[in-house]
Amino acid sequence: MTIPTRFLGLDRLEAGAVGYGAMSFANPYGQSGDYSPDDVAKQIIDRAGDLGVTMIDTADGYGDSEEIIGRAIAGRRDEFVIATKFGIVSAPFGGAEARIDGSPAYARQQLERSLRRLGVDHVDLYYQHRVDPTVPIEDTIGAMAEFVAEGKVRHLGLSEAAPDTIRRAAAVHPITALQTEWSLWERGIEDEILPLTRELGIGIVPYSPLGRGALTGAITSREDLKDTDHRRGLPWYSAENIDRNLSTVDVVRGIAAEVDATPGQVALAWLMAKAPDVVPIPGTRRPGFFEENSLAATVTLTDAHIAAMEGISVIGDREHGSAVAARNWFNGTTPTR
Repeated sequence: MTIPTRFLGLDRLEAGAVGYGAMSFANPYGQSGDYSPDDVAKQIIDRAGDLGVTMIDTADGYGDSEEIIGRAIAGRRDEFVIATKFGIVSAPFGGAEARIDGSPAYARQQLERSLRRLGVDHVDLYYQHRVDPTVPIEDTIGAMAEFVAEGKVRHLGLSEAAPDTIRRAAAVHPITALQTEWSLWERGIEDEILPLTRELGIGIVPYSPLGRGALTGAITSREDLKDTDHRRGLPWYSAENIDRNLSTVDVVRGIAAEVDATPGQVALAWLMAKAPDVVPIPGTRRPGFFEENSLAATVTLTDAHIAAMEGISVIGDREHGSAVAARNWFNGTTPTR
């Protein structure tokens, strides 16, 4: 079975309706590193080719992910839409100081590095991973537009940018996609950003589309998370919030039983029903889960199913305010020229 395709942006970048987020190779939730990343990546890429999953999303900040993906796609590069990102020098978690660099020189340095690590001569979609609060977005996108003119990049994207930032960026060069967190548990883009992307013809690539794993139904209590799991420190998963939040998954489970799907597939199908240019990128290191996620593109929901899920709400934020305040991590802005 091959999943349907979708088109992102006014320049109509075609990709399978579900993509693959390769951040999992950086062990973001403190998972065990006791596995063969090359073997796993090869299995996933092979199955992606069978299923029609074409968008493979990575970043220069995801540990060795670019190199792992590069080896997995060797000899098959043209089968896939390769997306990568730059801009995060240091992420603001675990006590680290947040550093974002959107300077033209850094953008070029990191693009060349990503091309080498991926073993390709161009990437199909190049994102600014977070916008720099010290560099006008016009300067960053202007530099990225040069990469397009040189043939090293085909399409441009932004991640976690504020509405004004998105509009100013699109005035410099067409923006094909906005990557942002969006799921039944995180719906912050729906009030302002989603209408703006509809106006400007920008596709949406949701990351963490399964509520950081909760919407798969696999997490039933806080005890299911290892002591080293980053999610233990998130407000959603705090001792006072987690039971209430996990109860929302019962709605998804009920619909999954009706449509003969898994809860994760239903959560992804809800996202894809929101607009025709939404391509979620769930991540996993398990080939079986990869196939399950991909086949969400074949799940059909009724209006009643969608309405039931629209009523889901959770307590707490996706990150602690202290971890994201004053340094542009979400809804990022830049200075004007």
